[in-house]
Amino acid sequence: MASVAVAPFVKIQKNKAYFKRYQVKFRRRREGKTDYYARKRLITQAKNKYNAPKYRLVVRFTNTDVICQVVYAKIQGDVVLAAAYSHELPRYGIKVGLTNWAAAYATGLLVARRVLTKLGLADKYEGFPEIDGSVQEVEAIEDGPRPFKAFLDVGLKRTTTGSKVFAAMKGASDGGVFVPHSESRFPGYDAEAKSLDADTLRTYIYGGHVANYMRELKEEDEERYNAQFSRFIKAGVSADDLEDMYAAAHKAIRADPSFTPTVKKTGGKPPRRMQKPLNAKQRKDRVRQKIAAAQNAQE
Repeated sequence: MASVAVAPFVKIQKNKAYFKRYQVKFRRRREGKTDYYARKRLITQAKNKYNAPKYRLVVRFTNTDVICQVVYAKIQGDVVLAAAYSHELPRYGIKVGLTNWAAAYATGLLVARRVLTKLGLADKYEGFPEIDGSVQEVEAIEDGPRPFKAFLDVGLKRTTTGSKVFAAMKGASDGGVFVPHSESRFPGYDAEAKSLDADTLRTYIYGGHVANYMRELKEEDEERYNAQFSRFIKAGVSADDLEDMYAAAHKAIRADPSFTPTVKKTGGKPPRRMQKPLNAKQRKDRVRQKIAAAQNAQE
């Protein structure tokens, strides 16, 4: 008589009790967009203070843009107090390299001057116009309002030493916004000596690292240089022009940080508008008109 194989007993882990107690995570957590552990600590405010929200300096990067926003949270959702984008920098003279370290610094400087102008604090807190690479924090003035305080919100970006997210933070801090930070994440910081090389940081702020790479690449492989820096060549920007370009942009940002909306080009065509849908009475009347027109054509 042949033996019959019996399947081993398998314990069901996800039973009815498991599914009854299962809690679906927030949508943005399921999509991997929000770290709610960090967000809770960034937005929780004192319970004994009325209408005193925590402001966040939100820094985000895309393939072609740097986004800096000053945001605070409400029950209905986040509210953006001021925003700046690196695609606005051509207005201030930075025509190319809109996603590098120096561009992130300029964008942070722009959002800082913009939010302080909006709050009427631009004249009281000018920040640090002289850029020497040193790390300083904005201090409160005597007999005046306290500085505008914002905490850095990096989202899901890795906070490695020298990251561009700290470039935007440095720009905002030099622009007059009090952003609590230390020097340990800026380029030029030596972890063993626990000291910062100010000259290295200043070089990054003025795009010196890009200029050095441009010179090296042009000497080693000019064909690759022409391909990689084609937009720089087309705009007439060389390695020797970068420091002056960024210095002039910083002055222009401080002179006029206001937002100017772009005028969309339509090519002379009128804007396309969607036709308003007809109600039931209008549709029936339209059918009657078509029937009457067909009968008159036959007669």
